[in-house]
Amino acid sequence: MANGGGGGGGSSGGGGGGGGGSSLRMSSNIHANHLSLDASSSSSSSSSSSSSSSSSSSSSSVHEPKMDALIIPVTMEVPCDSRGQRMWWAFLASSMVTFFGGLFIILLWRTLKYLWTVCCHCGGKTKEAQKINNGSSQADGTLKPVDEKEEAVAAEVGWMTSVKDWAGVMISAQTLTGRVLVVLVFALSIGALVIYFIDSSNPIESCQNFYKDFTLQIDMAFNVFFLLYFGLRFIAANDKLWFWLEVNSVVDFFTVPPVFVSVYLNRSWLGLRFLRALRLIQFSEILQFLNILKTSNSIKLVNLLSIFISTWLTAAGFIHLVENSGDPWENFQNNQALTYWECVYLLMVTMSTVGYGDVYAKTTLGRLFMVFFILGGLAMFASYVPEIIELIGNRKKYGGSYSAVSGRKHIVVCGHITLESVSNFLKDFLHKDRDDVNVEIVFLHNISPNLELEALFKRHFTQVEFYQGSVLNPHDLARVKIESADACLILANKYCADPDAEDASNIMRVISIKNYHPKIRIITQMLQYHNKAHLLNIPSWNWKEGDDAICLAELKLGFIAQSCLAQGLSTMLANLFSMRSFIKIEEDTWQKYYLEGVSNEMYTEYLSSAFVGLSFPTVCELCFVKLKLLMIAIEYKSANRESRILINPGNHLKIQEGTLGFFIASDAKEVKRAFFYCKACHDDITDPKRIKKCGCKRLIYFEDEPPSTLSPKKKQRNGGMRNSPSSSPKLMRHDPLLIPGNDQIDNMDSNVKKYDSTGMFHWCAPKEIEKVILTRSEAAMTVLSGHVVVCIFGDVSSALIGLRNLVMPLRASNFHYHELKHIVFVGSIEYLKREWETLHNFPKVSILPGTPLSRADLRAVNINLCDMCVILSANQNNIDDTSLQDKECILASLNIKSMQFDDSIGVLQANSQGFTPPGMDRSSPDNSPVHGMLRQPSITTGVNIPIITELVNDTNVQFLDQDDDDDPDTELYLTQPFACGTAFAVSVLDSLMSATYFNDNILTLIRTLVTGGATPELEALIAEENALRGGYSTPQTLANRDRCRVAQLALLDGPFADLGDGGCYGDLFCKALKTYNMLCFGIYRLRDAHLSTPSQCTKRYVITNPPYEFELVPTDLIFCLMQFDHNAGQSRASLSHSSHSSQSSSKKSSSVHSIPSTANRPNRPKSRESRDKQKKEMVYR
Repeated sequence: MANGGGGGGGSSGGGGGGGGGSSLRMSSNIHANHLSLDASSSSSSSSSSSSSSSSSSSSSSVHEPKMDALIIPVTMEVPCDSRGQRMWWAFLASSMVTFFGGLFIILLWRTLKYLWTVCCHCGGKTKEAQKINNGSSQADGTLKPVDEKEEAVAAEVGWMTSVKDWAGVMISAQTLTGRVLVVLVFALSIGALVIYFIDSSNPIESCQNFYKDFTLQIDMAFNVFFLLYFGLRFIAANDKLWFWLEVNSVVDFFTVPPVFVSVYLNRSWLGLRFLRALRLIQFSEILQFLNILKTSNSIKLVNLLSIFISTWLTAAGFIHLVENSGDPWENFQNNQALTYWECVYLLMVTMSTVGYGDVYAKTTLGRLFMVFFILGGLAMFASYVPEIIELIGNRKKYGGSYSAVSGRKHIVVCGHITLESVSNFLKDFLHKDRDDVNVEIVFLHNISPNLELEALFKRHFTQVEFYQGSVLNPHDLARVKIESADACLILANKYCADPDAEDASNIMRVISIKNYHPKIRIITQMLQYHNKAHLLNIPSWNWKEGDDAICLAELKLGFIAQSCLAQGLSTMLANLFSMRSFIKIEEDTWQKYYLEGVSNEMYTEYLSSAFVGLSFPTVCELCFVKLKLLMIAIEYKSANRESRILINPGNHLKIQEGTLGFFIASDAKEVKRAFFYCKACHDDITDPKRIKKCGCKRLIYFEDEPPSTLSPKKKQRNGGMRNSPSSSPKLMRHDPLLIPGNDQIDNMDSNVKKYDSTGMFHWCAPKEIEKVILTRSEAAMTVLSGHVVVCIFGDVSSALIGLRNLVMPLRASNFHYHELKHIVFVGSIEYLKREWETLHNFPKVSILPGTPLSRADLRAVNINLCDMCVILSANQNNIDDTSLQDKECILASLNIKSMQFDDSIGVLQANSQGFTPPGMDRSSPDNSPVHGMLRQPSITTGVNIPIITELVNDTNVQFLDQDDDDDPDTELYLTQPFACGTAFAVSVLDSLMSATYFNDNILTLIRTLVTGGATPELEALIAEENALRGGYSTPQTLANRDRCRVAQLALLDGPFADLGDGGCYGDLFCKALKTYNMLCFGIYRLRDAHLSTPSQCTKRYVITNPPYEFELVPTDLIFCLMQFDHNAGQSRASLSHSSHSSQSSSKKSSSVHSIPSTANRPNRPKSRESRDKQKKEMVYR
């Protein structure tokens, strides 16, 4: 028989001593042991060893023990066995006796219990029969002891049940104590496994002194705890037999008893302690108890990993045991020295079917185990590893959590997240004109971004982060720290086929976010106006605290409606709230002046104390002349602390401390001049760039916290100066906002409802749609002129676009009844019937059933005499090809432009003076040049008809003008149709999201300008009734009419004609403001006005806020904000309000209040009472 067992490389010593037969590992302990032996035992050992071919005298002079008496390393300090014999069987026997003994007791108990139950059942039947036979008297006597016995048994069962329930609570994870206990058991099991890893470097069996071995003491303490926990589990178990056969119970059987044997025998056996690795299977349960694992994928991944690793480590422990011990039938002589981690390596290369052969099993037990392990391990490796890799690979790349940066705010953007929507949002939000935007943008979307969108995020990685998730999931909201976010912005899909479904999705997002954190500020986009009412149903929705809904249909149609009153205004307003970089052009072209105006934006800033006590026109003039700023409005807070934005309020209002002004400027730094201005320090400064903060004493509020142009609303919510009653501008007692004029009081008629209940819009009793339908012949006989033609494409299945939002600004009450433009809808009657419920309360509305592509229908409504032709489509989002979404609108626009007309005005004048549209006759007093209007030239071609076309796809703007040279890749705002105000796309409203976030007053101002006076109170009323309610005229409702409106002023004739020929825009600005309280803010100029040679082109473009020295030309039209004239309604006949005329005039200026609200082209007619008087029976209101 060979010596040393081969595996460890030992050359002397027989048997598997400790670490696998290595003489180097055991020699010192063996020598020490042998020196203590007596002479007789030495001689006997020598004689017996000579017959086994070991010849130990060649390696050592000390004699070896017998081969069958296997030795273990012993020392004088730990004299566990003087002969050095192994006692592994004692350790194993303790575990086997515990397991099989307990199993036998459980089975015996079950057998006895079964027999007892059978016997009791039979005895019970016999006693019951005896009771029946013996009679009731005897039965009463025998029942008493039986009842007492049953009560005793019940009491015993109740006590046992209580103990069982207590034990169940202790080991369950339903209570805090149970969770702590479960986690502690798992942690101690891992600790015991770590001790095993440490001890695996020692021999398999060795003598240990319990009082000196620190690891043995710790292991003993752990196993005492495991024993107590085992007792709790046993008590709580319903089925003791199955509990005894559980994996965790088997682990305790083979790990706990050997520790007590170790203490008794003063020796340790590595044995089956590796079974503690099986506790790793419960790792996922522990993580779930700690609320760390929440998703199914993470739970499954941890389950697979824990099963794989625990099986791997357990199998490696068994190989380590048998290979270092050897086969028992070989007298443990075929062992080899393998470390535990070499066994781990061996099992891995075996499972993976690689099998390098550098490490392999030599014992029969090891090889037999490897045969079966290859079958199971290979199956587990082939199934678990790919699934683990798949789960790890499928983990969301953007599935982390946002880490808030101290001192830096963040916002959450969700909803419709695409490359187009995100790029448009970031381009405006991170624009350089906003100064330093110290806000981090967190995008949350349930779909991972594509490569283009991912590249966009990487380009802005310092300020942008993306996380994959849904705002409908509270877990995802917690990931993006929605509770600490400054605001949440929800983007809508403007091109969806079902707008109502998109709005419903965004409303659900609002509900989810508000349910998670009611105080979060939300700014959401809505597509349909009627869906805004659903937001009012959310209890935590509060527009006073900054929550805003940007209704795209409301604003889009409102912009278009304002273009009907002042052509080009939609372009100017869209450019004002969009952040555009200044593009300098040296050539003297129309683009040069247009782009200079495009660089202007709208800002807010608190006014300096130097302006206190001055009237609004005075401050406005000072800002424009000296500070190079255009102030158009201020915030007014009434006595009941309700804020209102007053646009060009007039000279009756005096500025008070802390007044917030609205400015048009090129960047935020310029607006700071209004706050820093000091009369003592800056009065003699001519260069506005030198106006900076001076050392003069200012208000404590401004010293502590200088106001920001970015978010003054924040200061209002945080209790800033704006909450003080004394900080708001106060109206004088004679303020017409509070007290109506005498003419208004005279017009009060308690029996006639002329306006809606809020007094903001003209109103009439509901009309049936049949009463407003015109045939072609009726429309032709009406001789419509100065009206608005709305060409609408739609059918029964088309989504409603909300035509009420187009009509409401045209029916604002700050127009007198005779100034209202007649509105004629040309389109499908089926579609218009669906819209009519929201239109039947507005006067002067007619419908011509037909199609906008029919020239006969267009000629019937006198499209060549209209003030504006609006082209809309309700079918745009039903087409997948984006380039074809605007095909109907483009075809209608080109169709109108190609039409030819006769000299309609000359024909009318020759046939009947009565049919001449008012304002065309030079003898008419209303056509006097003092009104600043020009005569209407005869339109003979459709190119000169004022048209505004709604587009969905920005790139389709290139098809509207065939004579422009715009590149297809040119941005919309740089194209000629948009600059001229003949095209409008909903995409320009994307900028309102960021503009509203930085300053929600901007949205209020825009909404006030374009909707004609829609308020949150009106929206709540419409949400209840879906229609305007008529109201009687009262001083309060009539006071609402006194608000500013947009108009266009011609310079060729009128009071400003002297400035039209080479005058300065600044002089015009000052004269209009001082004389008429009229605030000018832009120019609508002929495209070729800069050319020295005359041009036949009638196209105009917009110039926003030109500088003071800007030179005017006679053909310019001036955008201005003019006051409401209380007396203008009595100067001419009105079809509804009065039938008489009055020659009353205004004390301020009779001429300026007679300037009409629209002057789209030279010679546009201003008055049409001659036609209205003779044909009033054919005007459909």
